[in-house]
Amino acid sequence: MAAKKDYTGEQIVVLEGLEPVRKRPAMYIGSTSLTGVYHCIKEIVDNSIDEALAGFAKHIWVTLNTDNSVTVVDDGRGIPVDKVPKYGISALEIVMTKLHAGGKFEGTAYKISGGLHGVGASVVNALSEKLHVEVLRDNKLFAQDYVRGKPVQPITHTGKFTENFGRTSGTRVTFLPDREIFKEGIEVNFEQLKKSIKERAYLIPKIFFHLREEQTGKNYHYYFEGGIVSLTKALNKNKLTLHDPIYIHKQDGDVEVDVALQYNDGFNETVESFVNVTNTGEGGSHLTGFRMALTRAINDYARKSGVTKNGEEAVLGEDTREGLTAIVYVKMPSQNLQFEGQTKTKLGNSEVQPIVQTAVKEGLDTYFEENPQDARRIMEKVFLAAKARLAAKAAKDAIIRKGAFEGGALPGKLADCQERDPSQSELFIVEGDSAGGSAKQGRDRKFQAILPLRGKILNTERARLDRIIEFEELKALVIALGMGIGETLTQEKLRYHRIIIMTDADVDGEHIMTLLLTFFFRHLPSIIEQGHLYIAMPPLYKIQHGKNQWYAYNDAEREEILKKNIPVVNGQRANIILQRYKGLGEMNPEQLWETTMNPKNRLLKKINIEDVALADQTFSMLMGDEVPPRKRFIQTHAKLATLDV
Repeated sequence: MAAKKDYTGEQIVVLEGLEPVRKRPAMYIGSTSLTGVYHCIKEIVDNSIDEALAGFAKHIWVTLNTDNSVTVVDDGRGIPVDKVPKYGISALEIVMTKLHAGGKFEGTAYKISGGLHGVGASVVNALSEKLHVEVLRDNKLFAQDYVRGKPVQPITHTGKFTENFGRTSGTRVTFLPDREIFKEGIEVNFEQLKKSIKERAYLIPKIFFHLREEQTGKNYHYYFEGGIVSLTKALNKNKLTLHDPIYIHKQDGDVEVDVALQYNDGFNETVESFVNVTNTGEGGSHLTGFRMALTRAINDYARKSGVTKNGEEAVLGEDTREGLTAIVYVKMPSQNLQFEGQTKTKLGNSEVQPIVQTAVKEGLDTYFEENPQDARRIMEKVFLAAKARLAAKAAKDAIIRKGAFEGGALPGKLADCQERDPSQSELFIVEGDSAGGSAKQGRDRKFQAILPLRGKILNTERARLDRIIEFEELKALVIALGMGIGETLTQEKLRYHRIIIMTDADVDGEHIMTLLLTFFFRHLPSIIEQGHLYIAMPPLYKIQHGKNQWYAYNDAEREEILKKNIPVVNGQRANIILQRYKGLGEMNPEQLWETTMNPKNRLLKKINIEDVALADQTFSMLMGDEVPPRKRFIQTHAKLATLDV
């Protein structure tokens, strides 16, 4: 059923009030951390996107204000303001104050919706310190204010819209997340917000998205004609692609399937899935259908073209993922959506799987027939991955047979700790034997283990598993961690829950750190995802004045220490010994413990992945084979470099 143009109070349905939301906010937005704040922004933005999906909005404006409030404006029809006879109050107030109230239940106001069952606006209102909403309908402006979900006054008719974008209708919502709920803070990262808005612009082609950061005055405008094909190309930026993106579209009843995929010459998979405008980070039935169809289509074409014999399944699902970039995007009526978890990260509709599977299988069969050269490149890529998988398995099996991965055969260079509880244990990966020796002497043997690395390790950006486990330094690291690698990886067997990279503060040290980060990101990403990876921050300076000494971890801290502790006499500070550390080896064991390893004093950087796609592009650009993207990066950022001279 098509969306009705008449959007009035009659289409608003109420299921319950807001009382439970403030008592159990995590049930509705997943978390009361900063992640919950982003979820609130998403809900309000998605309400405007619903108007665009229904064909009634062309522009969406999002502003991050200086007080951490967020303003979202659209040029849609405007939330209805007429009084709903059944409840005796305006439709706007019902939408903003009643849980499960909205026009998304019966499929009349919205056929497709990013929000789930009308929960969004009312939940955000309940979890906001204050919220202001303005509605422009029939050239008349209506407004209402709320405090923690409760209306301050009845709807007012002010007559003039706050900002005139030349439209005759629309909705403007400004809300300030409540610090009583979000105790960890409400300070939104603008870059993360920008990524989210840009992602939505790809999913909804031909809609203008306008993003502004009030504090800096930065403005960004997004408009993509190509939709998910454009997104696929963007994800493959800095990579050598094997063919143009393959686009598949099919309508099956109320379910619309859009898929774009493109192979590159790398070894890593980048696949993102969406339902309406929701990023289903944990996948679901639509992604399962896509994977099954891809494997089957490639095997069928391989048999048909004589690469394999009938009945022989030469390619497994994991082989088809090497170098694959794909977007799986499903649109369907919002009232039928089934998500596993309120935060909508996994699609649960089982009926979607065969629809996506059929669409992708038919689309790929046709494409392979009509584009035999592209099909041949894809087959070569996938069968090479299958061959490498078998080679890696053989190499790994050989190593396992020698007992190298067995628990009792820890590498000789590892100075292990006495603690056997992983949550209490930490492993320092230390650059060089000299610093490794100091770390072994200075550590607390009870809970700190030391693994020195000799020289620079293998660049694993383009290395398969067989090469990795043949490289002695990396093999020692994998054995020390205890959780295995590849298909035999078992997260529960990780022997340390704090893995700390400790390298010199020079160019070589930075390079070794980058090589290690590449290894963890590409081959042991769960260590980062579980929050177990850190970088040690040794001090840059040692300041001595008489019998007193201080350590400074950056230039600003050095100046603060000098200003606070050492008086200026005759225009200068006399009798100061200022030592700048070039490497860990310049510190004796006691200094290394006191400044860098002692939990009471040390500084650690925790590694996390805010944007998987951006991280993937960055590692490909910095560590991959393609020189031009890396050259452009160096030329662009050369003036920002801190030279170690």
